Formats: sequence, structure tokens, C-alpha cells
Amino acid sequence: MVRDLRLGGHVQRVRRSHVYCGVEREMMEWAPERELPEAGCQMRNRMELRSRMSLPMTLAIALVFAGLGRAGQANMTPLAAKPAGKGSLTESQKPVTELKGEVFNQDVPTIKSRVNLVQVKVLVRNEKGESVADLQREDFRVYDDGKLQMISTFGVETPETFRKREEAAAKTEKVESSPETAREGIPQRYVAVVFDDVHMQTTDILPVRAGSEKLMDSLKPSDRIGIFSTSGQMIEEFTSDKEALKKKLKSLAARPIIGKINATCPEVTYYMADQYVNQHNTEILDVATAEALECAFHNQNRMAMAAKSMAESLLKQQLTAGNADNEASYRRMEEVLREMSKRPGERIVILVSPGFLLASLYSDEMGMIERANRAGVVINTLDSRGLFSPAADDISKPVSDTMSARNYKANYRLAAQFDADSVLRDFAQSTGGTFFHNSNDLAGGMQQLGAAPEVSYLLGYSPQDQKMDGKYHLIKVALPGKGKYEVQARHGYYAAKRADNPEKKANQEIQDAVYSQGEIDEFPLEIHTQYRKAEDGGMQLTVISHVGAKDLPFRQADGRHFDKLTVTTVIFNQNGEYVSGEQKLLNLELPDETYASVSRYGLQITSRFALKPGRYTVRQVVREAEGAEMAAKNGEVVIPE
Repeated sequence: MVRDLRLGGHVQRVRRSHVYCGVEREMMEWAPERELPEAGCQMRNRMELRSRMSLPMTLAIALVFAGLGRAGQANMTPLAAKPAGKGSLTESQKPVTELKGEVFNQDVPTIKSRVNLVQVKVLVRNEKGESVADLQREDFRVYDDGKLQMISTFGVETPETFRKREEAAAKTEKVESSPETAREGIPQRYVAVVFDDVHMQTTDILPVRAGSEKLMDSLKPSDRIGIFSTSGQMIEEFTSDKEALKKKLKSLAARPIIGKINATCPEVTYYMADQYVNQHNTEILDVATAEALECAFHNQNRMAMAAKSMAESLLKQQLTAGNADNEASYRRMEEVLREMSKRPGERIVILVSPGFLLASLYSDEMGMIERANRAGVVINTLDSRGLFSPAADDISKPVSDTMSARNYKANYRLAAQFDADSVLRDFAQSTGGTFFHNSNDLAGGMQQLGAAPEVSYLLGYSPQDQKMDGKYHLIKVALPGKGKYEVQARHGYYAAKRADNPEKKANQEIQDAVYSQGEIDEFPLEIHTQYRKAEDGGMQLTVISHVGAKDLPFRQADGRHFDKLTVTTVIFNQNGEYVSGEQKLLNLELPDETYASVSRYGLQITSRFALKPGRYTVRQVVREAEGAEMAAKNGEVVIPE
């Protein structure tokens, strides 16, 4: 039987084969469907997913079902522990109970959904802009659509917690790497610096470049920074190479797509064009017509209609030019957000821009904010103009205003300058980010927006009586009685929708967990990695997982213990790009004797990947079906040349 599954928006062909050695194998792939040859019960079938898209897919994984053979050769067996005490059997000595005939991939009757836990990362700063430490759970108040919530989980993140996480991931590697292979640290933070070179002025470039170099200098081993521009002409993919990033910064320049139309009689701006065409402000046309009549027709009243036609034409041309620049900027930002959504860990965008008018693109801005919130991306913004002193005239550019239009156009420029940063404010405030403006300390601003905070808090709560309707919920985090502290947190989230297909919702939960760096400990999970040279001369990475089955909520019926494990293992390279992945579905139907052994010693699951030499992050997520509980761990491995 062949059926379609849809994961991450991609159609995948799934073929159910016959029951073989007590296991009904199911394969899923994005590549063309093909049959696997039979090679006895000990054969481990594995298929790699390869995306045919221009960008890596949201989650590229393979479904692999391993045949079970004799003890010691199975891909999944109860793991014999090493009990303390003289005469105890070691792992190699302890006979392993075979699960042959007790592991199936038949559908379980019900796939349960997890409790909807909403997590909010909170930064707290004092009046000096310094991070505030030593806050406790009881200090915070969280409101969901105005209703006070009970904070069920609370965590504090500091450089020390990041260091411990790196050390734990490094310990998963059983074979030590060579001394000359220095570790860069498991990637935990991805910062995309987006320079709005379409709207930036030449005078903005040098101070912005200098401030950005300071951010590159502060790069930590677990940070990955990528450089992008709204023109699309400056790209440096995510890396920890400071010198490569600095070299790319040297190419920063003002690159308008169309820019201001080359017309000085009358001279019209994008703000004026928007006010006339979109806001129906007829005063704009009157002012532009009067200026055209004066500068082009020497105030000959008989040419009034020609002057009006000229002014109206130029206003429409300027609107088209401005819209083209804005649309290009939005499209590039969307590309960055799509790329960021596939990075496993904390995701931050820094938009460096002088700001720009929205005009008729308000819906594009709202759509981008929605995408960022759904993907868990925080957008920080920096006003590249620095200390901003509004002036009626831009002293860096000579103007050709006529006497009749000068006062009006001075007011228009002033209004445009105030409105230009509204999009920067909206991006930051709506995604839980920071808007840095009105300061010439651009280096300090880049540090504040891009560097990891000294202290941050992670609050979690489960909204009571929440309807699964997919609607947006407002979040407010408060610190009552704590003085003049600035609290930075995202402003809302989208509630989960009631899934017509519970299996699809379970897959989404797994996908979300894969692209998070946070470890989940709802039941015990340990992973270890080791590598060796494969028969074909390449390198093979083996990931050995131990699931503590004692705490799994098995369902009992007809003298057996039922549960279903979905084991997803994904390999990312040192810059967070997807390399390979595999997913195993294990349906357990254990009689009492086998269940007792599994509960005591746990389950061992083995996955293998063909990889090239390099540094890799291993992310494994295990989800069990009966209680919808999950466990997730990170590992790090360096495969030498």
C-alpha cells in the first residue's frame, strides 16, 4: 500500500512493505521511490533524505525501520546496565533479551498531543542598561490576553549554563579528536545582520561598518553570524570566522534599487508621493504643481494644466521607485527569515537601517512579523542615522525648492524623518526585540543587539482553557515592585490549531524540538557518538542512544505493554546547516517478562551516518506516543581528515 504524508509542506511517498522478521518495515523518502534488497534479518535498512529544493527544507529526515537480528546485532535492544557490586554482570556479559516479534510499526489507536507550554525568554535591564541577575520565579508576573498565568517552568541562562551545555555535548563523543583539531563549540546562537543598503546613505556606511566590526570581535565560539543585505549583493553565510566576516563588511555600500528619480523640477519625495497617491492628500499635488509652474514654466498661468500634469506624473514615478526599493528590502528580509527558521538554536536578526516609509506595504510588514513570531525569530533593529536631530532641511544635500514650495516641503521632510523609523520600531516591539536609536554609539548598539546577554530568564506557562483556534495571544511580562527595570520579551504568540490529523501535529512537535537547542528531560535519554572508517573508505558516524524505559507511560492491555517511540536524529554542520537525518518508528508490544527487562536496562538504539571529515552537531529527539512525552539531547563530534 502506498500513501502520502506531508511534513514541512513536502509530499513524501510512503510504501508499506510486508512483515519481515517480525517487523513491518515502512520507508519514507523525498528521492524517487525505490525498493531495498533483502539481506536477511540482520540487514539495517537506511535511506538518506536529499532535498531537491534550492534551499534546505524545513526538516529533512528519513524514516528507517531496522530489522531485528540476534542479540548484539539488533538496532534496538534492551541495554544491560552495569550494576555495582562484586560478581555483577557487565554490559558485555549480561544476556540481552531479544525483542523479536514484539516491535511493530502498526498504527497505535491514539496519538496524544502535548500540553501547550508557552515559553517566553525575558531580558531585564536596569537604568544603566545592565543585565539584572538574581531574580526568582516569584518576582515575575505573566499575563496571557490580560489573564494572570501560573509560571510552571523557570530557568536562568548565563555564560556558565552555555558552557556546561557545550561540555555535556562534547562528552557524547566516545573517541577523542586529535589535539590539533580545536573545537569551535556547539552552535547555540545564530545572528543574521541585515544591512539595509537599499535605503542607507553613503554617510551612514563608515560608522555602521566600524560598529559592526566590534560585534564580530566579540563573537563567541558558540555564536554563528551571517551577513546579508537588502540589495542581495552582500552575503556571508553563517560562520564563526571573524576575519571572513570583517572582509565582507568592507564591501558594504549604499545600493538603491531605483532610488530617487532624477528630477529637480519639481523635486518630489517618496513621502509626498505616498501622501498624494495613497493618502489622497490633494495639498501635495497643489504644492508640486505650483513649484512646476514656477521652475519649468516661469509662472505662466496658461501653463497651469501642463504643470499639474508634470507634477502628477513625477509623483507617480516616485511612488513606483520607492515601492520597488521597499519591496526588494522586504523580499530579502523574508529570505533571511526562511533561512533563520532552519537553524537549530536561538535565532536573532539585526536589521541595520535608516528606516523607510511603509506606504502601501503595511500588510507586508505585518506578514513578516507574523512569520518571525511563528519561527521564534527575534528582530532587533538599529537606526543607522545615529543621534538623530530632526531638521527641516537635509544639510548634506542641496535642495532646489522654489520660494512658493519651500515651507511646505520643509514640513514634509520633517514628517518623513519621523515616520521613517516606524517600521524599525514595529519589527522590534512586535517580536520581542530591541530598537536602538538616537545614539552615535553604534558599536555599543551592535553589541547590545547581537551579543549574548549576561543573564536571561526562561519562563514557561500552560494557558488554561485555551481554545485551539490558531489565534494570536498577547503576552505581558511584569516585575511588580522591582523599580525602573526594562523588561524585554516577545509580545505574543499564535495558539496551536486543533489538528485534524494528530499524527501531523505530533510530527510538528518533533520538528519544533529538533530546531530548538534546549534539552528536554521528560524521560531519561543519553546519546554517545563514535566514528570509524567505513568499508567504502569514507567515514561512518554511529549514534548510540539509551532510553530509560522505566519512566515511559506504557499502556497495558491483554497481558502486554504498549507504547510507540519516534526517534529522530539530525546532523548539522558547524554552521547549523542540515547535513543528514533519520527517523525510526518503534512500536512496542511487550509481554511482562520483556517489559521487566526493558524497564530495568532501558533500550539501546543505534543510527549510522556516512559523513565527510568535519565538525558536526547531533540533535536527537525521542517522542513517545502514550503520554506524548519527549526527550531531546545535543551531541558534538569532530571527524578528522
